[in-house]
Amino acid sequence: MTLNRWIALSFLIICLIYGYTAYFVMDAALPPFMKRSPIWPSSFPKVLSALGIILATIVLFTPRSKDKEPSAGDINYRKLGEYNLGQALGLLGLMVLYAFSLRPIGFLISTFVFLVLSSYLLGERKWHFMIPIAVLTAVVVWYLVQQVLGIYLRPLPWFLTSGG
Repeated sequence: MTLNRWIALSFLIICLIYGYTAYFVMDAALPPFMKRSPIWPSSFPKVLSALGIILATIVLFTPRSKDKEPSAGDINYRKLGEYNLGQALGLLGLMVLYAFSLRPIGFLISTFVFLVLSSYLLGERKWHFMIPIAVLTAVVVWYLVQQVLGIYLRPLPWFLTSGG
């Protein structure tokens, strides 16, 4: 089985677990007054899991042509050592550190640092572009989430804000 079919099988298993959770676990915890609502909190996860199951099934069962040569963009699992695994693992590590730093450092600083470090890790060396873009992105995303959507994000570290 090729690498894309293994990934599709893994994705199918994840979508099945996610769908089971959306259909049975989330709906069982709903209060009675919400059960009459046409849209439940589990509606979007149900749609996502159904679409994921459909797409993974298509990838799994689409017949592969025998005469097709792999193109340069295809992933060859026999040559995984030739890919930039260090960059990928470094980026995953930065994502984990970013998630853990959001609460103590605040959204603006942790997002700025994550964007600058990740772009540096991926090969960008033009600091005069990286820093303004990271500042602008962090501020715009914080504004949209905080002010437009109304979801509270601590913008600065706890010691710089009034309150805890």
